[in-house]
Amino acid sequence: MTQARASTLWIMLLTLASMATSFALACTAPVAALAALAAVHMRRRDGIALALAAWGANQAVGFLVLHYPHDPKTLLWGVGLGTAAAGSAIGAYAALGRLRIQSTVAKLAIAYVAAFVAGKLVTLCWAAILGGVAITLHPGYSLDQFLRNGAILIGLYAFYRLLVALGVPAPGGKLATA
Repeated sequence: MTQARASTLWIMLLTLASMATSFALACTAPVAALAALAAVHMRRRDGIALALAAWGANQAVGFLVLHYPHDPKTLLWGVGLGTAAAGSAIGAYAALGRLRIQSTVAKLAIAYVAAFVAGKLVTLCWAAILGGVAITLHPGYSLDQFLRNGAILIGLYAFYRLLVALGVPAPGGKLATA
């Protein structure tokens, strides 16, 4: 299997896993978790594609299954969350860009924190325009998001390791076999 096909397979697998968590938890896509995993195991372009695919899948679940309203503000929030998804991925890759850490766990942790903060900052910019700054900055809500995404990251990493152990080709990139 080519590296491009393996990456496409992983984008699809992780997007489906993200959809399952979004549907089960009726929450936004775990983009920070996905961005961290991608930053460690995938090329930047593929990681950004994964974040956007997960966002798109989450929007599909929201609008088609969970019946999000179709008013302009909700639609704009959808766009805002898409930019936050891309920002999360970019933040995760930027945090790892110059690091020479060997530990996959340390890299995942650093990429996760960077992805979470970057996504939160982009979301805050949209909240300043659309309203919702108080909830975006609310410590309890932010902590809940951080912990939930962190738990999902652990689950996604276990899912990744299991599938690689079962013979699914790694997606390629800097540390695909780590």
